[in-house]
Amino acid sequence: MSADPIAIKPRPEQMQVQPQNPPAFTWSRHPLKPASYTVEVKSGSTVVATYTTKRNFYLPTKAFAAGTYTWRVTPSTVEAWSTPRTFVIDSTSKVFEVPDSDVLRSNAIKHPRPRILPKEFLPAAQWSAQMKTDRGAALNRLTTEVVGRITSLPAIRDADWVMFATSTMTAARSAQDTDIRTKIGLAARQTEAAALLFRLTGDAKFLNEALLRGDQLAALNPYGTTSYSNQDQATRQIAFSLAKTLDLLYDKLDATRRAAWLKVIEQRVAVIYTDLAGGDGRMDQFPFDSHGGSNLGYTAVIAALVLNEIPAAQNWFDFAVRSFIHSTSVWSGPEGGYSQGTAYGTYTADILIQQWQPLGEALGMNLFNKPWAIGFTNYMMHFLPPGSPGNVFGDEREIIPNWGLTKAFASRYTTPTAAWYAKNQLGEENDLTLLTARYPLPVQTVATAVPPANAALYPSIGWVAMHSSMADRARTSLYFKSSPYGSYNHSHSDQNSIVLNSGGRRLLMEAGYQDYYMSPLVTSWYRQTKAHNAITYDGGIGQFTQGTGENLGYNGRITAFSTSAALDYAEGDATPAYAGSLNSAIRKVWYLRNQDAVVVLDKLSAPAAHKFEWNMHAAGPIKAEGGGKVSITNVDRSVCLTDLSSGSVFETRSGPPPKAGTVENHGAYAKSAAVTSAEFLVVLDVGCKRPALSLTTSASGRTLTVGTQTLSLPK
Repeated sequence: MSADPIAIKPRPEQMQVQPQNPPAFTWSRHPLKPASYTVEVKSGSTVVATYTTKRNFYLPTKAFAAGTYTWRVTPSTVEAWSTPRTFVIDSTSKVFEVPDSDVLRSNAIKHPRPRILPKEFLPAAQWSAQMKTDRGAALNRLTTEVVGRITSLPAIRDADWVMFATSTMTAARSAQDTDIRTKIGLAARQTEAAALLFRLTGDAKFLNEALLRGDQLAALNPYGTTSYSNQDQATRQIAFSLAKTLDLLYDKLDATRRAAWLKVIEQRVAVIYTDLAGGDGRMDQFPFDSHGGSNLGYTAVIAALVLNEIPAAQNWFDFAVRSFIHSTSVWSGPEGGYSQGTAYGTYTADILIQQWQPLGEALGMNLFNKPWAIGFTNYMMHFLPPGSPGNVFGDEREIIPNWGLTKAFASRYTTPTAAWYAKNQLGEENDLTLLTARYPLPVQTVATAVPPANAALYPSIGWVAMHSSMADRARTSLYFKSSPYGSYNHSHSDQNSIVLNSGGRRLLMEAGYQDYYMSPLVTSWYRQTKAHNAITYDGGIGQFTQGTGENLGYNGRITAFSTSAALDYAEGDATPAYAGSLNSAIRKVWYLRNQDAVVVLDKLSAPAAHKFEWNMHAAGPIKAEGGGKVSITNVDRSVCLTDLSSGSVFETRSGPPPKAGTVENHGAYAKSAAVTSAEFLVVLDVGCKRPALSLTTSASGRTLTVGTQTLSLPK
């Protein structure tokens, strides 16, 4: 098994109940690079299944009976069985069976054109009265949008962009990337939307517009500034939109145009496929590639749409489709979640709807039924609930979310919690995905809407949510993170950090903003521990963050979690994140629901003496009141902090100018002397109700009373 931190991890892991049945098996490649592997599954001493595969993952086609199993794997070249690992299938394990590639290919080929649309798809003239009520506004909006852009949207040209990729990202290059992504996105949307409107209305002006814009996309040089090597998001979007538009207008394309579009699709996808399949399928062994994961999905959908049109599509299909369904996202375990932050989680929700919906129709299966996806929906409910002021953790967390995207994802489910989220969340779904979705949406069939639990742990990503009441839009929300993903990719050096919101206001926020990916501002401030509500020392020195893959090894984890009606508790260990500069960095967090108060206890030790700091950041004034007391006010919401530990003083801190139009203030409780061990014990009183605080010590431990609630604390 490889010790490389960015290599694939073996799963299922020890004794975990599997959300999905059958589970997907993954392991690191054997150094001998065998032609195949054998996977053996046992129930007790009985072998119940044996699989052979050429790749270092296997997704069985049939579910297991409930029970406890062990699995192991060996390369074909030598008998070198891995250590047996145990997994459990029980009544909570959801059956999700994926047929073999030949069955899926046959399903796609047999699906009448358009393959991306439900077989029950109806033109707008045949809609029922209820369907007109539900989707008429979306049809009108999309019609107005496309008609307006027929005359206002400029033609896209290769000459619009002149810079090619270099090893160093600059502000100018970042701006060009954004411009390419934006303009290609607009042109692609216009192409697809016009084609769909032609299917819905039969109006020839939409057919003509779709053909015109499709020809413009096809005319872009596959090896120029929109190439895969220069802007991979552009090349995949061009191929994706041309494939979908070709599918929608299949019987309306003349032979010359069809051949021209197919040639461009083949040229662009061939480069993506070569990259993803290179190194014997590099993504199988090194999956921590956010663009690569999305590109795998685009390849899968395109392959399903052009089967029997492009000979190479069968290879693309067999490589990408089951692999994509098997993996879905490397950014969490099978229970769902998204370690790279809610902003990128939202973008992922959008991409997955765009990919899963057409792919599922073509294959004849509902990809939204994958248990990971159900967990991902719950994650969005807990970390982007209705009434939330915005994103938490990771890059672009300062961006106001597109609430319609998370709402749309939840709308693909028939659970009472999904119904609650869709009913209470703001925003409208993308008209393009809504008008190609089956009718009615699954969430529309749910009679009862119920909010999710007030607290939840997502263990594989190390995130905890604690809410006063999910049913209350003006709730208090406390978020705590100690992640095994460390500061890799879009994650920050923020292990054991917290975020506190109340009444739709930020009270303890994350500081800074991203001007462009890995800019000097980002690397020196935005991603650093000192820009988060976390522990630093000696004037802002924090957790290790450098390069890319190595950051996975400098991480955190949630070591305890419990929840009850009155009290939530979580504990995080961020010691590895400090890369040896600390011997121990433990944070314990309690949310006292009856008091609407938070208690944070940090225990720190180090091989050398340091002045430790408990950082805080706010979108309003931070006012020192003496005696370890600090108040923070953001418009009409407030929190009062009290540090009950000894040897601390409050200090005002500074940071770079915040994003234009925003306010940031910074402070810290700092130890007045350098020490090798330290403690912070901070009470956060939401609403500044000023409850009585009492801390007593006995032989068995300490007791902290906050108003009417009492906690037992370690010494």
